[in-house]
Amino acid sequence: MTRAGLLTVLWLLASGVSSGASVDTRPGGDTTVEVEGRNAFAMPAANLDDAGRARFAIGNSFFRRNWVEAPASTTARDGLGPHFIARSCGGCHASDGRGAPPAAGAAPVALLMRLSVPGAGPHGAPLPEPSYGEQFTTSATTGVAPEGEVTVAEVPRQGRFTDGTPYTLRQPVYGFQRLAYGPMASGTMVSPRIAPQLVGVGLLEAIDEADIEANERAQAARGDGIRGQVNRVWDAASGRMRVGRFGWKANVASLAHQTGAAFVGDMGVTSNLFPEEDCPPVQTACRTAPRGGRPEIDDITFGHVVFYQAMLAPPVRRDADAPDVRVGERLFHDAGCATCHRPRYVTGVSPLAALSGQAIHPHTDLLLHDMGEALADGRPDFAASGRQWKTPPLWGLGLVKAVNGHQRLLHDGRADGVLEAVLWHGGEAAPARDRVLDLGAADRAALVRFVESL
Repeated sequence: MTRAGLLTVLWLLASGVSSGASVDTRPGGDTTVEVEGRNAFAMPAANLDDAGRARFAIGNSFFRRNWVEAPASTTARDGLGPHFIARSCGGCHASDGRGAPPAAGAAPVALLMRLSVPGAGPHGAPLPEPSYGEQFTTSATTGVAPEGEVTVAEVPRQGRFTDGTPYTLRQPVYGFQRLAYGPMASGTMVSPRIAPQLVGVGLLEAIDEADIEANERAQAARGDGIRGQVNRVWDAASGRMRVGRFGWKANVASLAHQTGAAFVGDMGVTSNLFPEEDCPPVQTACRTAPRGGRPEIDDITFGHVVFYQAMLAPPVRRDADAPDVRVGERLFHDAGCATCHRPRYVTGVSPLAALSGQAIHPHTDLLLHDMGEALADGRPDFAASGRQWKTPPLWGLGLVKAVNGHQRLLHDGRADGVLEAVLWHGGEAAPARDRVLDLGAADRAALVRFVESL
């Protein structure tokens, strides 16, 4: 046996399993579904009862189908706009999966631009840009001018692994043109956000806040530069400050808040949580455009959509016992990746019984980390600084290509695959990135295989 092989066996033994033992292939516990391919992210939790599956189907319908302008004969689905990015939730989350940056000359749909100006609003939230609001929109209903167009260019960044293998990263450069409501305010901050895949979001919501806070304390005690931070944010659903866990900066605490904010921000569809469209004073046509009711989505339908997302189940792991995947797992831990990408939790007591008490493996600490200047957006969001991002969960990453036809990762999709995503890491994650830079080609491939097996 080679020295590398011996080290692998010793690591497996220290982890509590033998080199020939099977591993847990169910990242979502009892909710895990045995499915791959295009529908891998679109299946209901395996332990959901018949009544729950019926409700899941109703929520799925309202998640996927297009909303239309008001007034319309389809009163249950009218109220689109006046400004919007997509006509349905599925327009950004195709097949409940991940968005990608737009092709050259195309309007961004799954990539949105958060806007704010210096200062803090109620509860510490970002202050919206005075003429364009909290989010830049590129489409509008009849009689209303779209806010403008987003431009995306790329600047290549060259580098080499320690073994001499070259690589090229793509630094995106964002801009705006054909602004309909005048120039943006001086000092406007812009944050690009890609639509993530939705599997397991209900399980993430079922993790106890105490577990997330414990991650923060444990990392602070390490003394090695890895020091994640909880983002405490305003939650419209509960009407109080809570631990953030959703969004690229952990700037949302609950799935209900996330859903309501997406309805009004991405589609201009109001709910009782968010009863007003984002129409700044200068946008007079937006403010006087027809509405589809007050609110435009009723509480029952809204609840079905939230339930649908909560029950989207993580798919089973693939090839978890393959020798190179096991080597990749060792390398993942040796590089320190598991410090932030915490493998395992047991969910707490959830109002949704199928999600309670589940042993899950999302590989995230749900904390904010300084990821370095190269990834910085310069835009604070509650307690998050302009250099901080939430550790994203890793489950299902290996199926993004099968579901969505691409493998664009990170908050704005700049990374083409797992290895590029690692190479963009800086700040607190720079030591882990540097360990990966030192790996040979076979070990780099094994690391990617492990992450894509999750």
